Amino acid sequence: MTRPLRLDALAYGGDYNPDQWPEEVWHEDVRLMREAGVNLVSLPVFSWPQLEVAPGVYDWAWLDRVIEVLWAGGIRIDLATATATPPAWLVRSHPEMLPCDSDGRRLEFGSRQAYCPSSPVWRANVARMARAMAERYGEHPAVVLWHVSNEYGDHVARCWCPESAAHFRRWLEERYRDLDGLNEAWGVNVWGQRYTAWEQIEPPRRATGPVNPTQLLDFERFSSDALLELFRVEVDVLREVTPDLPVTTNFMSLLRDLDYWRFAEIEDLVTDDAYPDPADPRAHVPAALNYGLMRSLKGGQPWLLLEQAASAVSWRDVNVPKAPGRMRIDSLQAVAHGSDGAMFFQWRQARYGQEKFHSAMLGHRGEQSRTFRETAAFGRELRRLAPVKGTRVRSRVALVVDWDSWWGSSATESLPSQRLGWLAQARAWHAALHALGHAVDTVRATGPFDGYDLVVVPNLYLADAAQAAALEAFAASGGTVVVGPFSGVVDATEKVHPGGAPGPLRVLLGIEVDEPWPVPDGAAEQVELDGDRFDAPVWSEWIEASDEASVIARFATGVLAGRPAVTRRVHGAGAAWYVGAALADEGLVAVMRRALADAGLPARTRIDRDVEAVTRADDETDYTFVLNHGTREVAVDVPEGAEDLLGGDRTTGRLVLAPLEVAVLATPRAAEPPFVTLSETTD
Repeated sequence: MTRPLRLDALAYGGDYNPDQWPEEVWHEDVRLMREAGVNLVSLPVFSWPQLEVAPGVYDWAWLDRVIEVLWAGGIRIDLATATATPPAWLVRSHPEMLPCDSDGRRLEFGSRQAYCPSSPVWRANVARMARAMAERYGEHPAVVLWHVSNEYGDHVARCWCPESAAHFRRWLEERYRDLDGLNEAWGVNVWGQRYTAWEQIEPPRRATGPVNPTQLLDFERFSSDALLELFRVEVDVLREVTPDLPVTTNFMSLLRDLDYWRFAEIEDLVTDDAYPDPADPRAHVPAALNYGLMRSLKGGQPWLLLEQAASAVSWRDVNVPKAPGRMRIDSLQAVAHGSDGAMFFQWRQARYGQEKFHSAMLGHRGEQSRTFRETAAFGRELRRLAPVKGTRVRSRVALVVDWDSWWGSSATESLPSQRLGWLAQARAWHAALHALGHAVDTVRATGPFDGYDLVVVPNLYLADAAQAAALEAFAASGGTVVVGPFSGVVDATEKVHPGGAPGPLRVLLGIEVDEPWPVPDGAAEQVELDGDRFDAPVWSEWIEASDEASVIARFATGVLAGRPAVTRRVHGAGAAWYVGAALADEGLVAVMRRALADAGLPARTRIDRDVEAVTRADDETDYTFVLNHGTREVAVDVPEGAEDLLGGDRTTGRLVLAPLEVAVLATPRAAEPPFVTLSETTD
């Protein structure tokens, strides 16, 4: 059962840290929050030491008063369990709960997340604190959402301490049952690594040379699971005490360290913290992929942008502020991609501490700050989008996100090349589809693929029979699958599949990979497609195509000149493509254009990577967001007679958007989502 967030409008607000301010400021905060349209705040994320001043000694009075002030102002609360970091008294009483790095060094108290996820002391204390919070505030009408911990894995995603080592051994014993099973899975006959007792196994700390890749992969899996177990500790308590309140923990977009598919299974509402870099003119493109993941983690259910910056952050080497209008379009992009609101870190900008230069809705200048003027104006504007609340994004294209493949293809030094990064490949493939006009969902490699015409698999390094069967069934039923390089290489224990790549994907693709052929640094091979040549600067493969596979593109340079680079095999009513090169941007656009046509989907003829269109819909209405992320005016062709919820006008079939401008067009729901194309650019 998924518990809904009881909020009658799109969420708007941010993290609130009233314990950083004198009490007379709280009432002023609520007055300004109401002026800005704030209806939800997150608190008290880092306030455990102020709530439990000594073991078992609580001071609830200040938080009681804050909650009542907010409630009187009509503001709801995303109530944190305050377990984001331990109080000093707990750390000093139990220094063994501090985490260790891969060199075995204890990390000191003085920042945040100063805990080992496996520590039984830490787990017992977070369960106790979560229960205390739930019993005191769980029935308060202002509380509409539980916020467990904060950004799991941000500072401590992996721990190599003795407690983690013991937990790792227990995890391995449960997975493999006995040492014979583990030794077989880990391939210990290479480099003499056989184990004869569980106590001989340690986490993969820094060693004399390359570490066993299966041990590394299992440690990645274990570490994600250890944090997942920690999350469950609090969720179980909250569900016991407050069974009707929804639970979340804030994700960090496409984060390598945690398998968010598994985390999302436990929570009620997916929430995300997103900080696209204002200095990057293309930051909106990977942001769209992050948001595609967030809405897909619970099968298309609306999610919530829980943190973003009103302007500059404080943790990059150079922290560029957001230009006027950038905060607005960043927020609307998240709403376009399925977020039922736009929240910030934080409400009032801090005067001290590590984040005093991190922007806030209410800047250091108070009401006169630019960020307050802009966020207050946007809060009023956001009310016009009330009809989109609860609607879902319409997409016909999905991209496979698989954490095992991400970990396996990046955890070890023992690879043909360190240049073929999983995340870089996923972003590049998504960027090509984005440029061609498509909002892209994400899926597991086992599906489900219902409702999609095209499924792209940028990399599936670790592939198994179940994944292959799901992709085969999708293609056989009429879908188009596109698989990227270095896929189907190993099984779940990092053993190369019999016969090599593409392993279990061989039947689907109709090809053999004789040998990976990485491209040296500073060089670039080329691939010829439809008479044009495109660079492949990182990776190529020696491919043998079967008689059933058509060659779509060939290598044009180097040792592989004339050999297949891109193939297509008819599979049932659909088709399966294989791309055996890491193509640069324009080459990927060319391949994806062909694949979209193969799937019967439209693609933009003209490309402007700054123009984005996403449709949310209910049973009756399509709400198409058209966003111009660029610095020049653009014109697009849109449905005639559509009502712009933001501008109040009706379109004439051609829409001109100024830089950083957004339109939200309401039209009767169509059989297929509206597809927005570019007109001639205006001056």
